[in-house]
Amino acid sequence: MLDMLSGRYPSDEFVELRPRIVWDRVTGKVRGRAGAQRLAVTNPGTIPDRGLYTVNLAEDGRRVGELDEEMVYETRVGETFVLGASTWRIVEITPSQVIVTPAPGEPGKIAFWKADAPSRPVELGAALGKMVRELRALPREAAAARLRERAGFDDLAVKNLLAYLDDQAAATGAVPDDRTVVVERFRDEVGDWRVCVHTPFGGRVHAPLALALEAHLRDKLGVDARALWTDDGIAMHLPEVETPPSLEELILDPEEVQALVSEQLPASALFAARFRDNAARSLLLPKRRPGQRTPLWQQRLRSAGLLQVAGRYPDFPILAETWREVMSDHFDMPALGSLLRSIRSREIRVVAVDTERASPFASSLLFSYVAEYMYEGDQPLAERRAQALTLDRDLLAELLGSEDLRELLDPDAIGAVELELQGLLPERFPRDVDEAHDLLVRLGDLSDEEALARGVGHEWLEALEKERRAVATRLAGQARWVAAEDAGRYRDALGASLPVGLPDVFLEGGADPLESLLRRYARTHVPFVTVEPAKRWGLPASAIEASLSRLAARGDIIAGEFRRAAQGREYCHPEVLRTLRRRSLAALRREVESVPQEALARFLPAWHGIGIRAGGIDRLLEVVFQLQGLALPASVVERDVIASRVGNYTPRLLDELISMGEVVWTGRGSLGATDGRVALYLRGDAPRLIPPPTDPPQTELHERLREHLIARGASFLRDLYTARGGGDEEVMLDALWDLVWSGEVTNDTFAPLRMLGPLSRRPARKPRLPRLIQPRATGRWSLVADLVGAGANATERLHSEAGVLLQRHGVLTREAVVGESWPGGFASLYPVLRAMEESGRIRRGYFVEGLGGSQFALPGAVDRLRSLRDSGGGVVAMAATDPANAFGTILPWPESDGRMARAGGAYCVLDDGRLVLYLERGGRSLLTTGEVGPKHLQALVAIATGGGRVELQKVDGVSVMESPFKNALREAGFSATHRSLVAYGTRG
Repeated sequence: MLDMLSGRYPSDEFVELRPRIVWDRVTGKVRGRAGAQRLAVTNPGTIPDRGLYTVNLAEDGRRVGELDEEMVYETRVGETFVLGASTWRIVEITPSQVIVTPAPGEPGKIAFWKADAPSRPVELGAALGKMVRELRALPREAAAARLRERAGFDDLAVKNLLAYLDDQAAATGAVPDDRTVVVERFRDEVGDWRVCVHTPFGGRVHAPLALALEAHLRDKLGVDARALWTDDGIAMHLPEVETPPSLEELILDPEEVQALVSEQLPASALFAARFRDNAARSLLLPKRRPGQRTPLWQQRLRSAGLLQVAGRYPDFPILAETWREVMSDHFDMPALGSLLRSIRSREIRVVAVDTERASPFASSLLFSYVAEYMYEGDQPLAERRAQALTLDRDLLAELLGSEDLRELLDPDAIGAVELELQGLLPERFPRDVDEAHDLLVRLGDLSDEEALARGVGHEWLEALEKERRAVATRLAGQARWVAAEDAGRYRDALGASLPVGLPDVFLEGGADPLESLLRRYARTHVPFVTVEPAKRWGLPASAIEASLSRLAARGDIIAGEFRRAAQGREYCHPEVLRTLRRRSLAALRREVESVPQEALARFLPAWHGIGIRAGGIDRLLEVVFQLQGLALPASVVERDVIASRVGNYTPRLLDELISMGEVVWTGRGSLGATDGRVALYLRGDAPRLIPPPTDPPQTELHERLREHLIARGASFLRDLYTARGGGDEEVMLDALWDLVWSGEVTNDTFAPLRMLGPLSRRPARKPRLPRLIQPRATGRWSLVADLVGAGANATERLHSEAGVLLQRHGVLTREAVVGESWPGGFASLYPVLRAMEESGRIRRGYFVEGLGGSQFALPGAVDRLRSLRDSGGGVVAMAATDPANAFGTILPWPESDGRMARAGGAYCVLDDGRLVLYLERGGRSLLTTGEVGPKHLQALVAIATGGGRVELQKVDGVSVMESPFKNALREAGFSATHRSLVAYGTRG
């Protein structure tokens, strides 16, 4: 600040930068220059000048209020307006005043002011989102009662709020809350795409997210998006774009968002407005005449000119203060990072929806969008936008209190790298005089003791001096040895005295000798502070700091905070920092404490969203995406697996996705005459994931069916029957299903799979079918080869398979791959997983105890797994074959009085990651492990009766009528018969 006030920055480019004080840096004294006192007295205060017009009475000049400059600009003499509780008529508008007379009883327009309202804090936003989620989960009467009792709403307010939420749910299928983000895409009235991101987390999160999205879309897609944020979300306008960005392109990486915001912020109106306020408070935008207003538009122009000059000086104090104010006071960057990490770990889900027109929430955002751009704010000048603002990034990190690298870099790794760089390891000592000379050239000046510590004896140094390959000199009062090639640099930079007789070529110091020496110093040292080279060379710290700052600005070295024990700004060579990061990450991977296996059993149901209330097609697509390629019994896919993940699931949803071409299914082997394994795929991923057929049948009938489907494509049963020439329909259907289970034939609906097996698991309402069409033959049959096409090469297939398995398991282990019987096994996927880790997309480590060392995980999954280390699973009921059940594949079954298996129709109940109940297939036998409570039995009854009646005959090998759990089972919903307990459910 003293530098600025004393005239360090160019006043010829911006006159208000002229010196205001005289600062004697030697004596440490400061005195004011002429006019400084008057400037301070006539421009006091910290409240920004908004250029408001005063409103004065024409009769006596009394002041009655203030009006916004833009409101006055739209107003004419003779018009009336309402200010306070009175109406006033304008009789005159001067450069600083609006002269009025009373106009009682006359209508007038409402005065407005543009001001900065504080944004909603993220804590309030989360609470608001939680309230919305809870209201949506309650019946309408209960929600209304809650609003009346806890919020004090009257009946009309209750009706309006609930109707508003219902309208939003009807438009987008989901309402944003503390666990749901809704991304809405639609075209506006002129045909341009609009993208609205709905969240309740407030403007302090939405503002930096909007800036980051603008930068991300511009850099990655070349889309010049323009975004506006409010407390309720973000509205983006995408002109001249054929298709809107996909959901994946709108989800940002938490580790990259800080850089994206820093890149976009200088060109934002928010930054320009805050810079104007700070510059005015710092006496850089003084009033021309005391007591007179300065129009806001003039303030903006003058501020833009000052910003254009200041942008070339990274240490300009007002620039640094503006960065600090915006990034710390107006933005909540930690909350934004937490939001993005929660999205990545699936604690918060993102729902994407395309609508014909704006939803109610989006309409509110668009209204704000129009209002914002109707009056352009502090938009920076085009010249300044074209030139990147060179803020010193390490200064920004210092202002924000960034501790990331200090926490990341391992002290032991720093010590080990220091020994290597300085040649202090015995195995790296020079072996002859020539290598001793190389050491001097690489490290620079060394004392006798330092040279000896690196294996260079005095005799070698004297030999080098005699050959004029080394020079003895004094630096900072100490005898040092330097390579002759560096003699000119040490003379020009440090004032070292040189012996006569050196070749002229060694006496050339170069353009920037001190910077050259500092660059080498950084390359051969771990992070250091300014005083270290200053003390070593006997130079003022200010001179060293200045050269280091120039090197950092050019990118030759990096400034920041790297070591935990260091104080102040440090410097490091980029290559050294990369080495430190790499070794620290390796040490971190070795030192990370693994979680117990119970934590994995808690993690998987949460990762899969078991019990989530979200429903609709979008949620079903998310589930299919996670289940791709997993072979499950057809009898459990919908009833037990999908229904546990999708709220209010109905088979119609899956049929719609299949008929729309979004989802396909294939057979993966028969399980007797009444069931078989099937796998679901997203249509776009199918060519890379569907495996080739296994053991295709080769009879004449099978071959004729193949030929017909190859020639005619998708066909109904009647077409296949006619082409075959009639005959026994049952024989033909059996042959067709042979092709299904071998993976050669599929259908455009899921209905035939529902008609397999016993009546107890078929839909309660059978669809009406024409005569001669059996239920298991409905829909159109086609070859899977038509879906796969040319397929994908081995690398693409393995990459897609690895991605699918990571999405399904979060933490992928060898046991998980083996448990799914994945073709090729873990060995075929390992090279791809290792490459993904090296590219930074996934992590490798020993995350779960007892599951082998080769474990790979998505970053968000690791965070969530560790959060469930000790507790957090709750009571969860699921099918034994559900991939969210870790027992029987990844983890061993606990000891019991029976035999547990991952069989279709069997169910498990977990409590905080511990297996409590296991209901065997058929529901006749129940096994218990540990303490069983009412909540466990109730959860079991709820899931086991989803397909109909359950008759329980044994508990832990003992007749249920003699079991100590008999009464508890009856209380949970079972009814007694003469020899068993029966529970009844509903079939949908």
